[in-house]
Amino acid sequence: MSVHELALQRNKYKHLSDEEWRWFLQQVEGRERTADKLPTFAAMDDWWYPVRLSCEQCSSELTANYKASLVSGDKLVDLTAGYGVDTYFLSQQFQHTDYVEQNAELCRIAEHNFSLPTPSLPKGRGIYIHHSTAEEFLQMAGLYDLIFADPARRDSHGGKVFRLEDCTPNIVELLPSLLSHLTPKGRIMLKLSPMLDLTQAVTSLSQVCWDIFVVAVKNEVKEVLLLSGGSGKITAIDLSEPEKAFFFTREEEQECPAGIGDWLLVNGDAALNGEFLYEPNAAILKGGAYKLVAERFGLQKLDPNTHLYASDTLIDNFPGRVWQIKEPTQTLPEGKANILTRNYPLTPEQLKKKLHLRDGGTAFVIGCRVNGKPTLFYTERV
Repeated sequence: MSVHELALQRNKYKHLSDEEWRWFLQQVEGRERTADKLPTFAAMDDWWYPVRLSCEQCSSELTANYKASLVSGDKLVDLTAGYGVDTYFLSQQFQHTDYVEQNAELCRIAEHNFSLPTPSLPKGRGIYIHHSTAEEFLQMAGLYDLIFADPARRDSHGGKVFRLEDCTPNIVELLPSLLSHLTPKGRIMLKLSPMLDLTQAVTSLSQVCWDIFVVAVKNEVKEVLLLSGGSGKITAIDLSEPEKAFFFTREEEQECPAGIGDWLLVNGDAALNGEFLYEPNAAILKGGAYKLVAERFGLQKLDPNTHLYASDTLIDNFPGRVWQIKEPTQTLPEGKANILTRNYPLTPEQLKKKLHLRDGGTAFVIGCRVNGKPTLFYTERV
């Protein structure tokens, strides 16, 4: 029974007060919403769930474990712990963990959850709860091997913000204090929204050299991580295909030649029939490796502002999607297609109407610019 169906059964639970009933529904909904996302918690008896927004905004177990694989040490502090998903999985790499959260209810839930017996936390390792803001806690804090923060990306009115300086806490202002609380080999890890301008964020924190991790799952960027003490390396990784991670630096991308193909256009269509189109995965595109991906895989970019690439050979290990270009008559026998547009004057819906196509089938019609000219490719996914 779903939580919506259960909510209609209030008369069957008259022994519960209204407050108990709301808590009961919150627990059912929390588990329902996060069972796939957080299987470790779903398998634990008496695990408590917070309100819907906290469940929606928390990390997945997959991305939290990835963060934990990057760091280790003796003492960790999570300054914006929230539901505590990142705290829980990061803590497995540390002997002592301080959970810091300004929301009293989330602290109450964390106090309960982290007291439950679990084989995931070796004996002797503890998580200690602190009901406090990040700024207040740092006034009395010691030194840490890792300081982790996931600044809130909404203003006081609930609206989204897109600059690191506008997040809470303000990491740009707080950075000197964070640095003063690190052990000699200590590091800072920041979790940022994919919506934030990555270049602007790094520029705002330029007194520190950061390694950057763009983390996607099933071709959707979930988060961007900054890890201090690095060399400026960027890792673009889709955790659904971690073996295809792409590593580079901004300097390598800037110094790479453009690699724009000198494509022959015939009657508005590129003469590339039988060749292959490539689109890098979302992590690579967010990381900005537009030219390097062409150089490393021997591809030709279709246009400076079109992040699609072509080759007459099929590359098996390409980190992204691949299509083979076909003749329209071969591709659309039933008038069905999946429509994609990249740097093209029409939206997918507008292009579908113009071509009198229906959604579905195995064909892909891709609208893009090739050397500045709007072009259509009729393709099939490889």
